[in-house]
Amino acid sequence: MKNEWIQTERLSLRPHGLLYLDSTHEYASDPDNTEYMVYLPNRTKQETEEFLRSVEDEWKSNDQRIFEYAILLDEKHIGAVSLTLDDGMKIGELGWIMHKSYQGKGYATEAAKAVVDFAMATDKFDIEKIIAHCDYRNTPSVKVMEKLGLSLESNEGTRVYKDSDSEFQDLMYSMVI
Repeated sequence: MKNEWIQTERLSLRPHGLLYLDSTHEYASDPDNTEYMVYLPNRTKQETEEFLRSVEDEWKSNDQRIFEYAILLDEKHIGAVSLTLDDGMKIGELGWIMHKSYQGKGYATEAAKAVVDFAMATDKFDIEKIIAHCDYRNTPSVKVMEKLGLSLESNEGTRVYKDSDSEFQDLMYSMVI
């Protein structure tokens, strides 16, 4: 999957990186946009830059396990989607974030499905299960997971957000391949 571009009906998925620093920081620093994101919002552009540098390093790695894509709509960067593989490369965890102006239009579902389809088509690893997590209050993400064919596996997890000591119920959805 190294440096692969993925094309869907409406979207282009490109390896994420510093090219998208300004647009990434716009959605990653917005508290409303990142309400249910564990490691966000970013407080400074430097935080966003450090994240994107680590993403670029991962794309260059010979042992790549994180595939973070920028989501482009008509060449405009509107969000990101990722697939993170476990050490055995058998379980892939999906994640996504969309700029709030582009939420509710099916883009997250389309991008996540394309990443799953592409990962399953490659012979570099043999994924047996796809998982995704979200806050129990994040109804839009639950809908994305269900549209992807994932089912609720556990509602017993918890999550703590950046700059918070409060715990919230975490839902884990999964699909066996």
